[in-house]
Amino acid sequence: MKVYKVELLIVDHDDVGDEIPDILEQHHQYPNSCIMPTVMNIESRDIGEWDDNHPLNDSSQQKFAYNILFNES
Repeated sequence: MKVYKVELLIVDHDDVGDEIPDILEQHHQYPNSCIMPTVMNIESRDIGEWDDNHPLNDSSQQKFAYNILFNES
């Protein structure tokens, strides 16, 4: 199984600001084109077989696992 890190450039036409993550995660259509996301970069990593105990499936371990996968500090 693979996971993806997607880097976006977002033009914020409606000054939604701090609501952008919520809009991206919760909405399938963007009202009145309030934001205009453009994928600028995408990286993938193989994480092997998925199971419910995978660190990416645990909110307390997810950020740590992400940082290791994508060499973030």
